[in-house]
Amino acid sequence: MRILIAGASGLIGTALSSALRSEGHDVVALVRRPPASAAEFRWDPAAGRIDDAALKGADAVVNLSGAGIGDRPWTRARVNELRSSRLGATRTLAAAMARADVPPAVFLSQSGSNYYGNAGHELLRENAPAGTGTLARICADWEAAAHEAPAGVRVVTPRTGVVLSRSGGALGRLLPLLRLGVGGPLGNGRQYWPWVTLPDVAAAFSFLLSSSLSGPVNLCAPETADVNSLIAELARALHRPAALRVPAPVLRLVMGQLADELLLGSQRLEPAVLLDNGYTWRHPSLAGAAAWVAARD
Repeated sequence: MRILIAGASGLIGTALSSALRSEGHDVVALVRRPPASAAEFRWDPAAGRIDDAALKGADAVVNLSGAGIGDRPWTRARVNELRSSRLGATRTLAAAMARADVPPAVFLSQSGSNYYGNAGHELLRENAPAGTGTLARICADWEAAAHEAPAGVRVVTPRTGVVLSRSGGALGRLLPLLRLGVGGPLGNGRQYWPWVTLPDVAAAFSFLLSSSLSGPVNLCAPETADVNSLIAELARALHRPAALRVPAPVLRLVMGQLADELLLGSQRLEPAVLLDNGYTWRHPSLAGAAAWVAARD
């Protein structure tokens, strides 16, 4: 397949591009700077501009664009940027598909597990309703924008959980502390994080591209874990203690609303669609995932 990726330079995009190329696919990327090769096409999603030649011959489009959720404090301007960077990019891609003589067969547009808001210990399958909060609203609108793709395009919206990688991503700041033995759980640690390793994100995206599935897909491992279990397993794999808990009031003082939605919120997801359709996880267990993270090679 010829696959066009928006957001190819990010953590997921880099891993996905490499995985798809290793499978023999032709991968091209959208970039905001002047293209450096024939495998790049320029776009400006904030302005709704894109080189329509990027869509020529594309069998699939993967949308990973969006400003980093936890990169900066949540000022009003930053929240607006989180929203506009996602909706603007998605609508620009949908409009380009509508203009194409032959639209791509599939549009895989990223969403997030925060779609469900803070749902406590409730087990969440793909048919669970949207939650409340800033991120839940952004995710719901983000998915709706993806469905603006023209009729006949198969739209998939993976609701990706906390991505475990050996560097960067959700563990980018926490993992170095755990390696030093000075990390620990966040808040009371009883909140569920729907975790998934980076290799499984790339493999699941490839699976979804070649499947006939459409609509929302919970992209997480089948083994659920709260933060206490997640941190403890990572620390065990690193042969380090993890006793320095960060209380919720401290997180709220330092991070404000971001702490409640991103760190203290609970989403206990079940990847029902992937389970029902035969996806095979690289790292289905937390112990195996932690061992992979700790290995670093």
